[in-house]
Amino acid sequence: MIEKPMQAFLMEHPQMKYTFFGGKGGVGKTVLAGATALWFAKQGKRTLLASTNPVHSLTGLLDQDVYGTPTPVEGQPNLIAYEIDTRETIDRSKQEIREKISWFLKFADIKTKADEFVESATMNPAFEESAMFENMIDLMFEDEYDTYVFDTAPTANARRLLGMSSVYSMWVNKMVKSREEAKSLRELLSYSRRKEEKDPLMEYLLNLRERMSHAKDLLTNPDLTAFFFVTLPEALPIAVITRFINWFDEFGIPVGGVVVNMAIDETTVTEDAPDFVKNRFDMKTGYMKKIANILDGDVRANVQLFETEVRGVTMLGRTAEYLFA
Repeated sequence: MIEKPMQAFLMEHPQMKYTFFGGKGGVGKTVLAGATALWFAKQGKRTLLASTNPVHSLTGLLDQDVYGTPTPVEGQPNLIAYEIDTRETIDRSKQEIREKISWFLKFADIKTKADEFVESATMNPAFEESAMFENMIDLMFEDEYDTYVFDTAPTANARRLLGMSSVYSMWVNKMVKSREEAKSLRELLSYSRRKEEKDPLMEYLLNLRERMSHAKDLLTNPDLTAFFFVTLPEALPIAVITRFINWFDEFGIPVGGVVVNMAIDETTVTEDAPDFVKNRFDMKTGYMKKIANILDGDVRANVQLFETEVRGVTMLGRTAEYLFA
């Protein structure tokens, strides 16, 4: 028995603007994000369905190219889909870093080219996640849509992605403090002319701190934001989400609940069904009971396993019927 279904949860949060779907790889995050975006669009809300997963699949789900630019979804008013292209952001970030490092080197009278520092900074594997985070909050800050639904990367990456506002804030605060100390020392050791010089790096850090503070306010506001975990009635996906629910609390990201995907409808398992089907049904039934025990009160919907893959607006509509039953 589901205590508070998805629709009831959203009705309790009428200002909900940012919904995220995450979970272990392969559990159907993209499908459920798409079904939710479709439901919002059918309520008359101008909705952006965006993928922050480096391995995009919205184009395949919708049967139309939505890569690189927000694109109206064919056959459904109010729904726009967007697979974020991080390459442009990465290139832009590299240029910005080059400028900031050049400013710093000039400010510190260091006769070294910025390129080697830029290469070192941007070779970090987290740089793409940082670029994706910048894309995501750019969309949120532009505030062009009534509601946003984000299809995220597998949970560990999503946690780092959404947690970047907190990580950035801590880093920037330390950088600002160090910068202020360095500036004070420099002024003591320099001519009076130096005191009046503009410090573009400090301005950048202060602007970034304000930007991260705004992002954190949005991502941790339970009236505006909710993260939904998607699981299958199987051991590994259940283990993943039970571990990560507590981790999301560390960053103050509101957890909206859990959606169980690919459940088997018992009415479809007849006496003459093959043993394979009966065994799979028995296994999934056992895990459904485990989910009910472990995630008591947090399950928002059980979405059944369909006879065919979910692809296109029509199948998303069928999924939404179960998700918002």
